[in-house]
Amino acid sequence: MTAKRIHTILVSLILCTIGMMAADDTQPFVLVLDPGHGGKDIGAPGACRKTTESAVVLDVAKRVGRMVENADLDIKTVYTRKTDRFVTLQGRADIANKAHGDLFVSIHCNSVKSGGNNVQGTSVYTLGSGKSSENLRVAMRENSVIELEPDYTAKYSGFDPNSVESYILFELSQDVHIRQSIDFARLAQDELVTTAGRVDKRLRQANFWVLWATSMPAVLVELDFICNPTIEAFFADEEGREKCAQAIFNAIKTYYERTIRQKEAGKRHTASADRPNGKKKR
Repeated sequence: MTAKRIHTILVSLILCTIGMMAADDTQPFVLVLDPGHGGKDIGAPGACRKTTESAVVLDVAKRVGRMVENADLDIKTVYTRKTDRFVTLQGRADIANKAHGDLFVSIHCNSVKSGGNNVQGTSVYTLGSGKSSENLRVAMRENSVIELEPDYTAKYSGFDPNSVESYILFELSQDVHIRQSIDFARLAQDELVTTAGRVDKRLRQANFWVLWATSMPAVLVELDFICNPTIEAFFADEEGREKCAQAIFNAIKTYYERTIRQKEAGKRHTASADRPNGKKKR
């Protein structure tokens, strides 16, 4: 990937972010739910082939959406997919950016090629260098979806999801939404542990294309390891998926309420600053 191309991509993202910041704050809070994989991309298969990652995360995302709707919050929910269809990584980001999202939540199941019978735990990722080999492994696995696209090398400007060198692209950008992303990630991680009963594998950072390309606070949730037979049974059961959805919804609701309070506090501060000597104008 050339430096000129990297610069062009970064400028586009910055301009999109500026446009979002200037948007009318009377509009509803926009939540973008991104069920990973789909269609020809099943994601990770279950240990006993009872289900697949793409099926689990789609069901969880739709449950979250219904909970948001039933809660009667001023939230508009946008899905990157609501059916079993394939959506490119950039296509997911494009949907989110076009909707001027306020929060992007990408939902996945984790997996490993060996030793999967014993591994377990949930992790919520924000964009970051992800220095550990495990974080890089997860990012490479999720980013490798682009290889299912025709001419992906041209579409992604030479980015190779399997090459460590390609990840320098992410090091050149600074996520202006990192604080908000981490704030939501903490909420989601805590809820997945307490409400869904998942083992805590801590907050993490990794260079996921879909997080880098979205111009809003964004996280990628790895619910648990579907390659573990016990965990797959949990996902295959409706109650297990409902618990995961409830955990994510709880985090969204808390984050939304905090965001609204912060906006209201900001308005009051601005109004107060406009008054001479702090006194009400006559």
